[in-house]
Amino acid sequence: MAKQTTIQKETQVEGIGLHTGNKSAVTFKPAEAGYGIKFIRVDLPGNPEIEATWQNAVTGMAVRGSVIGKGSAKVHTIEHIMSSACALGIDNLKIEINNNEPPILDGSAKFFAAALMNAGIKELDAPKEYFVITEPVHFEAGKTKISAYPSDKFEIDCTIGFDHPFLKHQQISLEVNKEIFCNEVVGARTFCFDYEIEALQKSGLALGGSLDNAIVVALDGIHNKEPLRYDNEFVRHKVLDLIGDFYLAGKPIKAKIVADKPGHQNNIGFVKKFVEKAVIKKDITTAEAVMESGKSTAAPEERILSHEEVLKIIPHRYPFIMIDKVKINDAEPLKAAGYKCVSGNEGFFQGHFPGAPIMPGVLIVEAMAQTSCVMFLSRPEMKNCLAYFMSIDNVKFRRPVKPGDYLELKVEVVKDGGRRGKMKGQAFVEGKLVTEAEFMFIIVDREAAI
Repeated sequence: MAKQTTIQKETQVEGIGLHTGNKSAVTFKPAEAGYGIKFIRVDLPGNPEIEATWQNAVTGMAVRGSVIGKGSAKVHTIEHIMSSACALGIDNLKIEINNNEPPILDGSAKFFAAALMNAGIKELDAPKEYFVITEPVHFEAGKTKISAYPSDKFEIDCTIGFDHPFLKHQQISLEVNKEIFCNEVVGARTFCFDYEIEALQKSGLALGGSLDNAIVVALDGIHNKEPLRYDNEFVRHKVLDLIGDFYLAGKPIKAKIVADKPGHQNNIGFVKKFVEKAVIKKDITTAEAVMESGKSTAAPEERILSHEEVLKIIPHRYPFIMIDKVKINDAEPLKAAGYKCVSGNEGFFQGHFPGAPIMPGVLIVEAMAQTSCVMFLSRPEMKNCLAYFMSIDNVKFRRPVKPGDYLELKVEVVKDGGRRGKMKGQAFVEGKLVTEAEFMFIIVDREAAI
């Protein structure tokens, strides 16, 4: 059972705020289970506490950073701290700050993450709680599109694009956990374009900005002496911000997030919608779940094979893996269901078709076939086998599948001849049939096929 956490001891970080230019010291302190994450303005009378949740977000000020407030007390640019706490799995934390903005440091989250890790992570005697969803959540505002799909972990697929010769398009997809965050995200720095600086400062922003704490993008490169830390550092920083903004849900989330051109204000708008449709689940053991539900201790018949488990069963790999997970029920061994989050970042949308993206029908049929493969090849006696198409019949395409759709792929054995058989497949989006087909297959030994 995963438990809630806090830090073991107090730690402090000092520096200058990016937008206000104010000097500040941030002191991280342990907190009890259920406390959440709160910023405490120790420089103001009464030391007002502001819980780091979307309800306290000051969205009108969330242009270049996330701002929370309660009454007249506000804290600017909290996303790097929140991102570090989220990725490190810290549920409860007191954050005392003696001004209105945490230090920007080098423009990344690495110093915050290092301070929290050096303070040590301590488990508390309470189960960790997550926000989870059972159906997709979609948000759109201006050029921003953000979708969330059911998942048993926290994943982000992010794309950015600008009308700029040096920074037109970047994309990354990753799971959010401590190891990946520290290796691939934490050092990504905030950035802006050189032509924006004067306007930002006239608006009272970027007053503490410099080439030491932000990447400044020129027409043909960057102005900074330090080179980029990653080839795609810009989109990695957007992921860093997304993680922090999503932690304003108030609890960690389990979902696959697909974000196109995200920004702080829209990120928070998405979080509000996500929380409204999500439910809270405790991370408890099977035995505890049985005790809570009063059900028998018999092993569950239904199994959900994660993406990693699917990759261990079938040989398909990017860019031709067409399913994210598969549900198998031991009580119905001749049926299975596959699931596919159709991201706007799928490679086939670049050519099918520009301006009117539609998932190719043959790939929907392929997704059905891969679901069938997992159903058969997950059986112990077929561990070292491969499955091949023999024929495809009675295919009907009833509705287009577009970016943001969540495919449910139901397959059923029509004729089982051992290593030869016939399948019937149906694909649904939001309960509506989009594609159906029948196909023949043959299963062969992997060594014989090579």
